[in-house]
Amino acid sequence: MGRETISAPVIGKKYRAAIAAYSRQLSGGHLRLSFQQEADAFFRRCALAIWARGDGVTENQVDAYNAICSGENRPARILYLELCAAVASAPPFAPPGFFSQLAAADRGTGRRRAEQFCEVCAVLLPLFAAAAERVSREMTDYAAGCVAQLRAMAAGTDAPAADRPQERSGGARPAARTATEGTEQTAPEAAQEKPQPTLEELMAELDGLCGLERVKKDVRSLVNLVKIRKLREREGLPVPAMSLHLVFMGNPGTGKTTVARLLAGIYRAIGVLPKGQLVEVDRSGLVAGYVGQTAIQTQKVLQSAMGGVLFIDEAYTLASQPGGNDFGQEAIDTILKAMEDHRDELVVIVAGYSNLMMRFIHSNPGLESRFNKYIYFDDYDGEELLGIFRSVCKKNGYTLAPALEERLPAFFCTLYEERDDNFGNAREVRNLFERLVSIQSDRVAQLEAPGREDLMCIAEADFERAEQEESGEED
Repeated sequence: MGRETISAPVIGKKYRAAIAAYSRQLSGGHLRLSFQQEADAFFRRCALAIWARGDGVTENQVDAYNAICSGENRPARILYLELCAAVASAPPFAPPGFFSQLAAADRGTGRRRAEQFCEVCAVLLPLFAAAAERVSREMTDYAAGCVAQLRAMAAGTDAPAADRPQERSGGARPAARTATEGTEQTAPEAAQEKPQPTLEELMAELDGLCGLERVKKDVRSLVNLVKIRKLREREGLPVPAMSLHLVFMGNPGTGKTTVARLLAGIYRAIGVLPKGQLVEVDRSGLVAGYVGQTAIQTQKVLQSAMGGVLFIDEAYTLASQPGGNDFGQEAIDTILKAMEDHRDELVVIVAGYSNLMMRFIHSNPGLESRFNKYIYFDDYDGEELLGIFRSVCKKNGYTLAPALEERLPAFFCTLYEERDDNFGNAREVRNLFERLVSIQSDRVAQLEAPGREDLMCIAEADFERAEQEESGEED
């Protein structure tokens, strides 16, 4: 198609003008912040997908990709070969996360902000296509399909199949990570992408956890610190150096993994991390048995965590053991380097028993300098253990007989007061629940015609049987 190539500086200028003009129309601070955080990454993905339908990558496209930046802090410049790889594995079209919130906020109010964003896309996507030496019909059709899908979402309908952006023949390909892009997904994930939870939803889930009051307070303070830091950056104010890497200290079963998952999502929601996934690993997932393999294995784990949080449970086991060939230090060194090289796309949380974690952190100057924030997870007391048990029962569709309800407070109080160093907290509750379900199933199976109430009720006799099995007093 005979359309003149547009230079990268012109594309960059028009892009920044469009983003700034649209941003001014968003009156809500949360919506404006979400848009500003997601816009560049979304439009870069669109450019990659459009160019994947062209004749190959040119230097003008490299410059145009680097020009798709609306903020003051530009990302590292992508190189020609990196862009070629990213274009070859461009992800399918997926609307930006903020767009569904925007469309929902418009409904019933008479506002047209979602439609206006579609107009911005209708201008910018053909502009990106014009960075190529030749704008093909497939490129323009794909850009039009993206806009059509967004318009349908804004109207609360589904775009006809013929109007949706068409994927390339040969099926979807997995997305590649580039030096500047941390939000690409594999094709199946992107095609079936679910709306990401909002900051408010994640904080509500955190507040809904049983107990952990000190943890909740620490997380809220951390979130407030990061939010104000982002606002100061946006206003051009000085921002002191800050490490987001954390040490979680506490006994097993105290909610460390759950809080790490929520924190990963919170970091994504406030713009600290581009993806917000949680990758959980322990020593066995990092350390190999031969010289040189540990670094390779650890690098693979780190790569999967880029854009999110790497959660290392029982991290103290990585510390070198006296008198043995231990490759844990090789894993530590590899992780420390990644933390330094990828400050803006990786947060590391190390977790374990309080006393062992303190010795672990203080054993290495590199660890001590990078991990300076500690969150303590206290053991659940008897009342909190009972609350967790009731929650598990309700979630799984079980009820408690009145006589059993009366016995449980004293039971969990004693369980807490007599705990030892191996106490599993919420794991103890889960184990008890599973034993009771097994025992209840054996009892109900003996009934001739069990009804709904029989299937749901855990009886006092079930609890007594569980106590007998635990003490070895079975008949």
